[in-house]
Amino acid sequence: MTVKKILLVDDSATELHVISEILNKSGYSVTKAQNGDEALRRLNEDTPDLILMDVVMPGMNGFALTRSITRDVRFASVPVIMCTSKGQDTDKVWGMRQGARDYIVKPVNADELISKIKAFD
Repeated sequence: MTVKKILLVDDSATELHVISEILNKSGYSVTKAQNGDEALRRLNEDTPDLILMDVVMPGMNGFALTRSITRDVRFASVPVIMCTSKGQDTDKVWGMRQGARDYIVKPVNADELISKIKAFD
């Protein structure tokens, strides 16, 4: 599978902008969502090749949303990378238990992010 389309889920307009710029410059098509409900709507409109998921968001948090997405047969094959400021080992373990395939801590290092995404190509 080649990653071309990425769904970026983050409640911070700044993070959405910064990370989108990194992804766009690397040739990825980015769809943005600012909360869990919007992310689910976007998923139903057009399934991405990969999801970058924040954890701390209003309403459904990223852990719950990741669990919901990865347990849905329609989206189970779409890898989720947690992209969050929650950098404790327990957060990483919990994220992976919810179905995330990788975990990156903010502030995002562009090279590290692209490297993690390319690992799914």
